Formats: sequence, structure tokens, C-alpha cells
Amino acid sequence: MKTGSRLWEIDLFRGIAILMMVLFHTVFDISFFGIAPLNVSTGFWLYFAYATASLFLLIVGVSLIVSHARAQQNISGIPLALKFVYRGAFIFALGLLVTLGTWLYLQEGFVIFGILHLIGISILLSPLFFRFGRMNVLPGLACITVGWIISGMNGPVILLPLGIIPPGFSSVDYTPLFPWFGVVLIGMGIGEFLYSAGERRFRALKIPELIVTPLSFLGRHSLLIYLVHQPVIIFLLAAVTGMPPVFSGFI
Repeated sequence: MKTGSRLWEIDLFRGIAILMMVLFHTVFDISFFGIAPLNVSTGFWLYFAYATASLFLLIVGVSLIVSHARAQQNISGIPLALKFVYRGAFIFALGLLVTLGTWLYLQEGFVIFGILHLIGISILLSPLFFRFGRMNVLPGLACITVGWIISGMNGPVILLPLGIIPPGFSSVDYTPLFPWFGVVLIGMGIGEFLYSAGERRFRALKIPELIVTPLSFLGRHSLLIYLVHQPVIIFLLAAVTGMPPVFSGFI
């Protein structure tokens, strides 16, 4: 169940997170565009969204540990740190494209600091935290606590990435560093425990290939799926309902 040097279980859980994301965004779009009266801001769907984001970000942290340990076999010092700086900057740049796209499409509620922005910054910051290994769980919990304390606090827009929002702020995807960077750090702590030196330190469960193969495929292509899934969902909703969802949300 291992393809090359990839760890199939990480891809599998990332694939599960992708499916959860697609499901939630489908429900969200149905609500947002007024196709059906679904409430995604409270109750089950709100907690489902939290669970989806948490699973994604835990996997980001675990994957960072594996990637760092394996990269250490060939490079070290500044070149090693730059590997993650460049990767983080690339992901953050994709987040800026999401900002532009949602601004052109939505105007109000567009994404300023969503999950791609968060992942990009988290990867950029990761070289500062690799040294702490399993202890990353502690600053992770601290980040989550800070996020809980400042939740709903108002301030200038420049503080928005930290979790402090300007009055009247709204966004279809807002994932600030506090508390969500804490989830990445906890994932790094878990990753050091489960994959010390970049290798599996536990006996993997035997799961049928019929399950592993498709989910792992989704996990290996999670970034591409994230970038294209919303236009696909909107197109399919338009085809099923017989009307462009973009118009139903604003007329």
C-alpha cells in the first residue's frame, strides 16, 4: 500500500479531508446561492466544517515533519529552511489568486485570509518550529487558546491574519493564524511521534486496496482538487437547477 516513498495512510487521510471539503462546500453553495434553505453557520454543518479544516491542518503538520526529515538527508542549514520558505510562498501565492478570484466573483465576502493563505504562512514559519519536535503540541495548544481569547475581537484590517477582525467583516473562508496555526503545530508534534526520521514508527492497519487506492489518489492531488472544485460544484449546481447560481444569490 505504499507507492514509492509516499506514506499511503497520509494520502488516505488527506483524501478523506478532500471529500469532506467537497461535501461541505456543496452544502455551503446550496445555502449561499439560495437553492435550498440549509443552515451551515450553526449546528452540525458548522462542526463538520471545523472537523474538515482540523483534519486538513493536522495532516499539513504531519507532512511537514516527514518532508523535513527526508530533506535533511540531502541538505541542511539555510538551503533546508529555504525549501520550506519557497514552498510556503508558493502556496500563499495561490491563496492570493483565490482572493482575486473570489473578489471578482463575489465582491462582498471574498476570501482575504483563507486556508491556503494559512497553510502558506504555516509552511513559511515551520523552520522555526522543527527543532521542538513533539513539544510542538504545547505552542499549538497555546495558539488555540489565544485564538479562543481573541475570537470576535475588533481591530484594524492589518491584524486580520491573526484573528482580530475589523467591524462588519465577513468572508466565505476565514482561517486566521490564531487558532488554526495551532492545529498545524499539533500536527507537527504528532508527526514527530508517528514518523520520526521520516519513517513510519507504527504498524499500519490493513485496509482494502479498494478503499486505499481512490482515497490516496485524491490525497495526492489535493491541491489541484482544492483549486478547481468550487467552479465545478457551481457549474453542476447550475446544470441541475437550470439557473446560474451566481444570479440566484444576488437577485
